Amino acid sequence: MISVNEYFDGNVKSMGYKTATGTSTLGVMNPGSYEFGTSQHETMRVIEGEMTVKLPNATDWKTFKAGEAYEIDANKKFQVKVTVQTSYLCQYK
Repeated sequence: MISVNEYFDGNVKSMGYKTATGTSTLGVMNPGSYEFGTSQHETMRVIEGEMTVKLPNATDWKTFKAGEAYEIDANKKFQVKVTVQTSYLCQYK
């Protein structure tokens, strides 16, 4: 089963699916600033474009480019800024 998710007035869209190791989403973000919350551990991998991210408890922003990934623990909030359409793979555990 494929689920379709839409956030921030349609500026972030993803398709969710199940794998042998858990659940994943594959999505695209339009340029903008967003705050996300986690309910599970997430590994976010940038496919195309780039994300500038302020991770939980961080004071500085860090930019992740295509091929790079970052992790967020469950029950945390984090901020993301993108300046170009950016695609990502998010794996939940």
